[in-house]
Amino acid sequence: MSMHETRRAARQRRRRRGLMVGAAAGVAVTSLVVTLVLTMQRDGAGNAGKAPAVAGAPARGTAPPVAPRQKPSAASPTAASATPAARATTPTPPAATSSSPPSASPRAVPATASLAGRIRPRTTYRGVATVYQAGTGDGACLYGPSDDMMIAAMNTADYETSQACGAHVLVRAANGASVTVRITNECPLPCAPRQLDLSEQAFARLAPTSTGRIAITWSLVSPGTAKAISIRYKSGSSPHWCGIQAIGHRNPLARLEVRTGGGWRPLTRTPYNYFLSPDGSGCGGALRITDIYGERLTIDGIALRPDAVQPTRVQFARH
Repeated sequence: MSMHETRRAARQRRRRRGLMVGAAAGVAVTSLVVTLVLTMQRDGAGNAGKAPAVAGAPARGTAPPVAPRQKPSAASPTAASATPAARATTPTPPAATSSSPPSASPRAVPATASLAGRIRPRTTYRGVATVYQAGTGDGACLYGPSDDMMIAAMNTADYETSQACGAHVLVRAANGASVTVRITNECPLPCAPRQLDLSEQAFARLAPTSTGRIAITWSLVSPGTAKAISIRYKSGSSPHWCGIQAIGHRNPLARLEVRTGGGWRPLTRTPYNYFLSPDGSGCGGALRITDIYGERLTIDGIALRPDAVQPTRVQFARH
């Protein structure tokens, strides 16, 4: 081989080695780049999972934060568990005693809150007074003729199935005149709630009877009387059926009971002011009467004598 050919062959060998080295370097560089990219992707993925925690969001598996004004349901009692306790300790005030003096304690609720009907003590009502001819003074309460004609008929709503019978009411007119009347009768429609129909004698204490109708205020009173209460059995009463009436009670009656083998039994009141025992239980035995203030009086020795007014030795206290 000539010298020229030898040199050319040497150059070709060096070129091939250069290409091989370059190719290897290229492969190495490519591998390095790929490695760097993969590493960056892995690092980026890890940082992406932590980014919400940096922003303040809760990490997985933990409960979300609770706002300051909200409490978890387990930390506060439910409405169902709280209500009965409130109802057990706070009695509901009676709606009709708004003008009564406040009680010193919520527990000090007077007996009238449950025993009185529409007509409450220590309460003033506004209404009208009309006038009627009362005759002998008898009326729906079936008390019979009255010696005292300072009497009145109560409108049907406030009469309340004879619960107003025997109540004493102080009536005041706008001119300052006043009169105390006893309820012995019922004034049906068109008498309106809070209306009193006065006997001519009682109306004349307030205004001339020719006026016929005046504005009034009225309230329940507990008069000072020395008389005792009387008991009367209704005509037709027997050991098998009886009606019982109390007469002359200072305060309105809330209930009348008879004593039976099983204890005290309350009787049902009628619109004509008798308490009935339809099967005769307790008829002719001991009685117990309760006024709207909660006072109870036990009465013994009243014979089963129909239509006889039998006096007792008891009377309710004055209020």
